[in-house]
Amino acid sequence: MAASLLRLHFHDCFVNVCMPLHCCDGSVLLDGGEKNALPNLNSARGFEVIDSIKSNLEKACPGVVSCTDVLTLAAREAVYLTGGPYWSLAFGRRDGLTTSETAANEQLPGPFEPLENITQKFAAKGLDTKDVVVLSGGHTLGFAQCGVVKPRLFDFAGSGRPDPSLDASFLQTLQSTCPNRNESNSNLAPLDASSSKFDNVYYKLLVNSSGLLRSDQALMSDNVTGSMVVGYSKFPFLFYKDFGASMVKMAGIGVITGSNGEVRKNCRVVN
Repeated sequence: MAASLLRLHFHDCFVNVCMPLHCCDGSVLLDGGEKNALPNLNSARGFEVIDSIKSNLEKACPGVVSCTDVLTLAAREAVYLTGGPYWSLAFGRRDGLTTSETAANEQLPGPFEPLENITQKFAAKGLDTKDVVVLSGGHTLGFAQCGVVKPRLFDFAGSGRPDPSLDASFLQTLQSTCPNRNESNSNLAPLDASSSKFDNVYYKLLVNSSGLLRSDQALMSDNVTGSMVVGYSKFPFLFYKDFGASMVKMAGIGVITGSNGEVRKNCRVVN
């Protein structure tokens, strides 16, 4: 579940559901709303893991640890236990009271978006270009559904042909994993060659024109982001250090503290 928990945390912190800025507030865990948004529907997973942790916490110390803190810590452990870095976290986040399908559809970066759009969405949350490159490295874990990948393989930008930037042998492998039939849409393609291990292989693949998602490979189309990708492909420990720093930054976006919000008893519903 490592990739799913990391993705849940990212999707939680990237969606501002009310004013003032409330982002990392456990809104993605509430039933309805963000769970039904296109980026999450039939793909966001790990809710039962958070429920299980929260249930044990409520028995041990009721009303103390928020669902938002649970998700934030679970994401860090997911990375650490799959071989990635460890970073220190502050706690005391409170849970939000609302969730919005519309906000998630509008604010989450998508796999078909150009780099410029993705960078703008990061900037709106106080994250810079370096954070874009570093946090994209979370795609060292997990899989993507073939429905998201197939336009690159068979009909890139409506051309009726594959994406010319894809490595030829990688294209062949992907076309066999994701054949050009509707029933293959739910097949899974690994985001990198070691998809259950947190490492820097993701960046090595981008250097070799073998990024799975169009939005990932787009990092190589810009001189600034491309040079960072090359650096992380050569220096894994630099990537680990920077990933931890960017995760701390992201986990602090629009947090609710003090007497605002609440500490939910059940992460799926407000108290």
